[in-house]
Amino acid sequence: MPSGTTIPAEELTERFSRSSGPGGQSVNTTDSRVELLFDPAASTAFTEPQLRRILKALPPGPVSVTASEHRSQLRNRNAARDRLVAILREAVAPPPPPRRPTKPSKASQRRRVEAKKQRGQTKQLRGRVTGD
Repeated sequence: MPSGTTIPAEELTERFSRSSGPGGQSVNTTDSRVELLFDPAASTAFTEPQLRRILKALPPGPVSVTASEHRSQLRNRNAARDRLVAILREAVAPPPPPRRPTKPSKASQRRRVEAKKQRGQTKQLRGRVTGD
């Protein structure tokens, strides 16, 4: 995401559930897994060109991010938000410039052919020696 862009908290939906990650026996009673939902189409945080890029780069519908690698809900919330920011930052980034196709130089082609001929000569010398 561009610096200075913030997503209002009202546009984020968080769901909590039991995690299968670390936490020992308390993992069975604590809702530490976080699922973060964000619908970019309904967001007011982005400019029109940014929104077009996001909608083109991401699949339709809300973006869903889950985090369950930490024991605490707070750390999983932060991890999910960091992942969402990374996804949106990648989607907003302008596309790379188109690649210009290049050809090998004449000298490199010549060196390649000479090396192939040299390898062929070496292999030919490995054959049986015939006595005249």
